[in-house]
Amino acid sequence: MPLSDLVKLFFLAAVWGGSFIFLRIAAPELGPLLTAMLRVGIASIALLAYAAITGVALEWRRNLKPYALVGLTAAALPFLCFSFAALHLPAAYSAVLNSTAPLFGAVLSVFWLSERLTARKAIGLLLGIAGVAALVGAGALPLNPQTLLAAAAALCAAASYAVSAVIVQRLARRPDRHAIKPIAMATGSIAWGALLLSPVLPFALPESLPSNAALASVSALALLSSALAQALFIPLIVRIGPTRAMSVSFMIPLFSMLWGTLFLAEAIQPAMLGGAALVLLAMALVLPASPLRTAPGTRHNTY
Repeated sequence: MPLSDLVKLFFLAAVWGGSFIFLRIAAPELGPLLTAMLRVGIASIALLAYAAITGVALEWRRNLKPYALVGLTAAALPFLCFSFAALHLPAAYSAVLNSTAPLFGAVLSVFWLSERLTARKAIGLLLGIAGVAALVGAGALPLNPQTLLAAAAALCAAASYAVSAVIVQRLARRPDRHAIKPIAMATGSIAWGALLLSPVLPFALPESLPSNAALASVSALALLSSALAQALFIPLIVRIGPTRAMSVSFMIPLFSMLWGTLFLAEAIQPAMLGGAALVLLAMALVLPASPLRTAPGTRHNTY
């Protein structure tokens, strides 16, 4: 993997690790619906402005279906799920559950991208499941309906991210004349994510004005963790493939634990470390089993 791509993965891990901290601040005040809506709405405005300034052709009519699919699976659904999970789970727990995305991606790649499910990868998938079970059920958190539902929401978000990454990679394999430039995909999908969430706005308004900290957190979520991150991440998926690109997920918990300890005084529990260790081991087994592939038509794309 080129050094520049590796640096981008570390940067994305730091930014997305911080996103779970921002969610823990914003979601309790704004509620999960409004948090997700503001996140995707502000991000779409920023990306649309960038696309207009740089002259990126979005071709809305031709790319309507891809934008809507990626907008649903990479923005609307996971943003809403993680906003809900932030009400009941510490930031680092959500980050570890998010790190299962490559496991979902590995399974989906077998069916959608014709990758082989090797014995090494199968063992990795089983270890990943064990890691999630250890994280959720080892007693560090109360096993009540709210906690279990929040964990399920976080896993749903991780699976949705995996689906979106596979969709982006499949789209990148189309002939050059039909290919969507990565920055156009980032912009169009985020904009569609905002559109898909817009019907819930009347049900998402808070009873009182949110604090400056909550507004600053949701702005950081939108501009850093969504707009900038998507603009960097989608080109990475195209260049290095969905499974390798999603390897960023297993670095995110390290940053989330660090930011949570520094800024939210969240304690790092032994169950969290044990579950995270199993998930990381699963990643080590799963990722090398997927060969690096460059999608046709991506060599000359401009990002």
